[in-house]
Amino acid sequence: MTTEPAPPMTTTDLTVGGMTCAACVRRVEKKLAKLEGVTATVNLATGRARVSHPPDVRPEELVATVEQAGYTAALPEPPKSRRRPDVPGDGDDAGRGGGPGSGSEGVRSERERLLVTALLAVPVLVLSMVPAWQFRNWQWLCFVLAAPVALWSAWPFHVRALRGLRHSTATMDTLVSLGVVASFAWSAYALFLGGAGAPGMRMPFSLLPSAPDGVAHVYLEAAVGVPLFVLAGRFLEARARHGTGAALRSLARLASKEVSVREDGTERLVPIEELTVGQTFVVRPGERVATDGQVSEGNSAVDLSLVTGESDPVEVGPGSPVVGGAVNAGGMLLVRATAVGADTQLARITRLVTDAQAGKARAQRLADAVAGVFVPAVLALAVTVLGFWLGAGADPQAAITACVAVLVVACPCALGLATPTALMAATGRGAQLGVLIRGPQALEGLQHIDTVVLDKTGTLTSGHMTVARVTAVPGGLGKDAVLRLAGAVEQGSEHPLGRAVVAHARRALAEGDALPEVRDFRAEAGRGVRGLVEGRPVEVLAPDEGLPAALADALPVAEAAAHTPVVVHVDGVAEALIEIGDVVRPGSYRAVDRLRRLGVHPVLATGDREAPARAVAAALGIEEVHARRTPEDKADLVRRLRGEGRRVAVVGDGVNDAAALAGADLGIAMGTGTDVAIGAADVTLVRGDIEALGDAVRLARRTLGTIRANLLWAFGYNLVTVPLAMVGLLNPMVAAVAMSASSLLVVGNSLRLRAWQPAAGRRGERAGARGRAGVRGRTPVVAGGRTR
Repeated sequence: MTTEPAPPMTTTDLTVGGMTCAACVRRVEKKLAKLEGVTATVNLATGRARVSHPPDVRPEELVATVEQAGYTAALPEPPKSRRRPDVPGDGDDAGRGGGPGSGSEGVRSERERLLVTALLAVPVLVLSMVPAWQFRNWQWLCFVLAAPVALWSAWPFHVRALRGLRHSTATMDTLVSLGVVASFAWSAYALFLGGAGAPGMRMPFSLLPSAPDGVAHVYLEAAVGVPLFVLAGRFLEARARHGTGAALRSLARLASKEVSVREDGTERLVPIEELTVGQTFVVRPGERVATDGQVSEGNSAVDLSLVTGESDPVEVGPGSPVVGGAVNAGGMLLVRATAVGADTQLARITRLVTDAQAGKARAQRLADAVAGVFVPAVLALAVTVLGFWLGAGADPQAAITACVAVLVVACPCALGLATPTALMAATGRGAQLGVLIRGPQALEGLQHIDTVVLDKTGTLTSGHMTVARVTAVPGGLGKDAVLRLAGAVEQGSEHPLGRAVVAHARRALAEGDALPEVRDFRAEAGRGVRGLVEGRPVEVLAPDEGLPAALADALPVAEAAAHTPVVVHVDGVAEALIEIGDVVRPGSYRAVDRLRRLGVHPVLATGDREAPARAVAAALGIEEVHARRTPEDKADLVRRLRGEGRRVAVVGDGVNDAAALAGADLGIAMGTGTDVAIGAADVTLVRGDIEALGDAVRLARRTLGTIRANLLWAFGYNLVTVPLAMVGLLNPMVAAVAMSASSLLVVGNSLRLRAWQPAAGRRGERAGARGRAGVRGRTPVVAGGRTR
């Protein structure tokens, strides 16, 4: 009997409007989950839902389901062909959330409602709180001013509460609406029937509910204070949440709208959507590179700081790759497009940040589950408090005051915002620093890792061969002359060792000079190259017997340093020994040292030979080394380490690292690595800078600490204030202030992550790391394990 494979799932993003608290999030998720095969993750901070569903469930059905739950929903605008990189909400409102109507018009409407409410509510609050200013019939003026606040200003709360009632659900708006209605209704009763409308009535203000001389207390300050403070709190909260999405909006602004294409010697300005792979476009000084490409003509420096966080401009010339969004800081460039639209690095970065912000940490799922029953529980508590106080023979005013305070002070908003606001701020800040984190699971993994398996070539080292040392025979042609001839003959070679010699020889030339041409070039596999340069036979060969004493003495030194030695022969005579190896990245010292300081044990695993692996490990102070490891060996190593109870992260950049990356607790790819490695990783270091790994660990720990603090505050606030309201120790107006402040504190705490900085004192760390590694002011060069 065979089982049919599960159908592939489709992911659709929806913009959801009308959500105000975690109870709304829970409601939308549960409603969508009722559709067969559908699961959804809703983010209150962004106002978006990511829905996974079978292909036969149409997106329109998802929209209709959300609307049936009492909220608005919309599908994202269908992108034009290769429209600007995949940036959700590709404008100023990107990342703001709030769904339809949350754009500039919605913000303007909220601001106007808040201003009108403040103009009407402030006189009521002042007269209620300052008895000395209470003139004859002041209470009736307050009633007239409070009526439009309780009706018009609080109208959005009433509408959403009624909508929820129609769908048999209750949210934060239900609590606010009931609190306003109860406060205003009781005040109207007190004025018309309870004796509070008598001319000359005075009412002292107290933080605790009270009733002077048995006269019914007028709670108009609560009726206007609750809408005023809740509207102000939500407006400020929306502004703050908008700030947490700044990274996405800054990425959106990097995308060009037009590009100057050059064809047949003429230029024309076209929309970026019309640019195709293979076309050549012009980038003038100060302009942004329109899309990913390769320089075909011109030399310049490009500023990548806004794309990858790289602080120093990068020199580019013919053949150099450039990234869309980078700023041309030098001369004019002609660039051939190699990727457009959703295939560019900028689009990939944006997608990774968006995906990360769509997820939920485990703690937030618990908070959402609590929020799902929170509002019904608060309603039940409010009714219970009212019944208890009346049943105990208490004054009806005291009973209603306690009931209203319970309704107003309870706040599930903070529960819903605790994780998404921190996650948005952290992933955005990480992107600015060149660290792309796929989601909350990756953050949690970063926090807990205690072992990191590091690849050598391309991760700790640059992956590019370079000349480490040149030893010339005393009394011979001299180092510079030999290097010039060796560089000339190696121009015909494609071997990495040959390219390293050529590059070094060109750098040693005087300005304006060029290497001479080579004739009769021949390359012998495993042996070396030879040719005629300026009429003289020149050979660059592997070492053999019969070397001059100076070169023979240099050979064991090169081998001890794990360099690859080659000997330059001119006119049949050995003139110099050139040592070639792979360069250890300068940031590797600081990275390994900082990981060790964070309590993370470094392990080196490489497919390279034992000698170069040990040389790198010794330079960086890594004690555990595994050399000559195949991809399968690396994956086995990771499984063994995990079997020992370690939480393992793997850092790599190549196809041979993909299996280990996928099998680790956390996979970390270098941004300069292959698509396979990046696709298997949970975290990508965009600049290819291993030093950013320590920053990623610290950022993850800070973020999860912030989330825990937010949740502790959100739960603790309700555990303290709700009982106080139940026993009549909170004035409803004070309760409204406290409720609004709770959400603002959570969002404000999360916003601190936007200003988070990498470790200070890097210079001191660098000196410490180099001192421990035994390196004094030079960059070690080790062999890459390659032979001629």
